Amino acid sequence: MTELRQNLATREWAIIATERARRPEQFVQPPKERVEDRPAWVEGCPFCPGNEELDLERMRLPDDGDWQARVVGNRYPALQQEGDRTRRFEGFNCAISGVGYHEVVIESRLHNTCPALESVEEVERTLAAFQLRGEVIRGDPRVEQLICFKNHGPTAGTSLVHPHTQLLGLPVVPYSIRSRSEEARRYFDDQGVCVYCRMREEEERQGSRVVIASEHFTAFVPYAAFSPFHLWIIPRRHSSSFLFITPEELRDIAVVLRKLIRQLYFGLNDPDYNYLIRSAPEHEYGAAYLHWYISVVPRVTRTAGFELGSGMFINTALPEESAAFLRSVEV
Repeated sequence: MTELRQNLATREWAIIATERARRPEQFVQPPKERVEDRPAWVEGCPFCPGNEELDLERMRLPDDGDWQARVVGNRYPALQQEGDRTRRFEGFNCAISGVGYHEVVIESRLHNTCPALESVEEVERTLAAFQLRGEVIRGDPRVEQLICFKNHGPTAGTSLVHPHTQLLGLPVVPYSIRSRSEEARRYFDDQGVCVYCRMREEEERQGSRVVIASEHFTAFVPYAAFSPFHLWIIPRRHSSSFLFITPEELRDIAVVLRKLIRQLYFGLNDPDYNYLIRSAPEHEYGAAYLHWYISVVPRVTRTAGFELGSGMFINTALPEESAAFLRSVEV
């Protein structure tokens, strides 16, 4: 029977449509060009070696010799780095100047790769670039929130296929993030514990939705996952921000994230997906009620009018079956 499940961390409801549920194998993507079938270098690609736009470069790893990863300013940024953060009112309406940061992490010299095909060291290098640049950006008093994410595939928002991720420093805290912070604070006030720590512990206890459990992280399909194969990776050590990650944790999260994406890549035939790092707002880094994590969202279904009208999602895959399918994928 269809049921509504609630994510206690976000207070969001999802409809688990058992009457319309599809088997995990039914989400395997149709045949298409594989990433590894593309050329390793493309003449017109601005991210390929030899085509570097050095005026946009912010950092490269390593510092000397042939770069293995680069951070560059977005050629068409959503936010401008120059200027003051000012708020203005026009009658009923409010606006803030669009200042902030919009940077791109070029993950690899190769045009025909992706995290599923990269080494652990390459995935770790990308995450290290997030941490290093994030520390610099958070020092700007105009920045209220860091957003780190990857778009993979056209339905996930990719415009350039060369493997890259993005980092934005926003002058405001988005409402959805503010709302989640408030729910986490409310749970902490009522229960005296972090809701994310509690969720991770409960998922580990039940086990049916856990996909990977490593030394430092647990990856699972949430009880109220809003879409098929939606995944959370929560650190065992309580910490409000990804920027506070230790070198040991950085290596471990690279291993876990790479394996999850490989399971999606080989199990579902390279589906489009987004992953994003959810960290505390700048002025809540010390909050005991906040806990950073990574969310991975495969784009194997589409949102429609119901989702837009209600803010709820219909999940046509049982979270327990999605997790079991991913665990069965040999990588």
